[in-house]
Amino acid sequence: MDSLTAGRRWAALIALSLGGFGLGLTEFVAMGLLPDIARNLLPGAYAASVPDALARAGWMITIYALGVVAGAPTIAVLTTRVPRRRLVLGLLAVFVAGTTASALAPTFELVLAARFVAALAHGAYFGAAGLLAAALLGPGSQGRGVSIVIGGLTAANLIGVPLITVLGQAHGWRAAYLAVAAVFAFSLVAVLTTVPAMSAAPGGSPRAELRAFRSPQVWLVALAVAVGTSGFFAVNSYIAPITTHVTGLSEPTVPWVLAAMGLGMTVGIGLGGVAADRDLRRSVLFGFLGLIVTTAFFAVAAGNPAGLVVGAFLVGAASLFIVPALQSRLIAVAPGAQLMGAAVNQSSLNIANSIGAALGGVVIAAGWGYLASAWLGVALSVAGLGLALISFRLDRAVEPARTLPEHVPA
Repeated sequence: MDSLTAGRRWAALIALSLGGFGLGLTEFVAMGLLPDIARNLLPGAYAASVPDALARAGWMITIYALGVVAGAPTIAVLTTRVPRRRLVLGLLAVFVAGTTASALAPTFELVLAARFVAALAHGAYFGAAGLLAAALLGPGSQGRGVSIVIGGLTAANLIGVPLITVLGQAHGWRAAYLAVAAVFAFSLVAVLTTVPAMSAAPGGSPRAELRAFRSPQVWLVALAVAVGTSGFFAVNSYIAPITTHVTGLSEPTVPWVLAAMGLGMTVGIGLGGVAADRDLRRSVLFGFLGLIVTTAFFAVAAGNPAGLVVGAFLVGAASLFIVPALQSRLIAVAPGAQLMGAAVNQSSLNIANSIGAALGGVVIAAGWGYLASAWLGVALSVAGLGLALISFRLDRAVEPARTLPEHVPA
């Protein structure tokens, strides 16, 4: 890595972040186009009951999250000896194929199947690309490496998701997903031409990666991630109907609300990467507190247009501020299995996505109103904070939460 020029190093980091940009598009564009997807794929259900149809269409989000959960640890185990650059290129190829199939599948069930296949590569990409970015940056840069790759996801929410949402509203959700597939194809070419070849982690093996699951702390931290961050997804999954049915704004306003949330996510991930490298424990605890406060503010203020926009920004910032710290925490409690630690974080985040979208749909379908999903999110974030406190209480080393590897192998 030392032989790379600064320009080549940053070109490689941007290429890896571009893959995260594509993942942000494919994961979050469904939120803004959920009404369009429901109208197109579930016309009978939509005509009978809009809330029920939206709740069912929410499975587009849930099934993707389940694919990430299944794929991240599985790929981490099966590819432990695969050079990270080659792994990242293969995962991007899966995204191109899976996203294209999602756009072209003729029925709701086949769209769900294609979304599941595409999602299998999601968590492994963030894990492998994050480790590559950390290696490019040098020792002691785990949090910043994660934040650069996930920064592509936040940029997608700031710029890409609103633009793709406008495209989908004008030309149909299928056109939106074809555009996302094109972004993945461009990402693949960028990584191929800029990221240097790197060997797999020395001494890596499936057994070593699986050994991470022997640690009770891995399970506890993963549970804190899955439960504690699901509140964000309970809000984000239903941001379109909240904007139109609760705040009373027009459908073309949805991309602007998504842009506000994306701006918050961009600010949050930038601050969170630096904070995680400085004080991991404090970043985790303050991150959960931020989620609790901002989600409660959103639940109270979203009925007003200004409150909706400000609340979306704050929830987005809090949700991404905590992500680098949570991934670094999982890597720290899974020594010798860094790829698995990163993969487990992505699986846990997408369990959170599944929980938030599914439970949010349940409370909405129960007739409690769209903002009931936000109050549910507050409760889930409180539970996540409690689990994080238990995890830190169980630590007996002097500063285990701040101890990171001196070098992150590629």
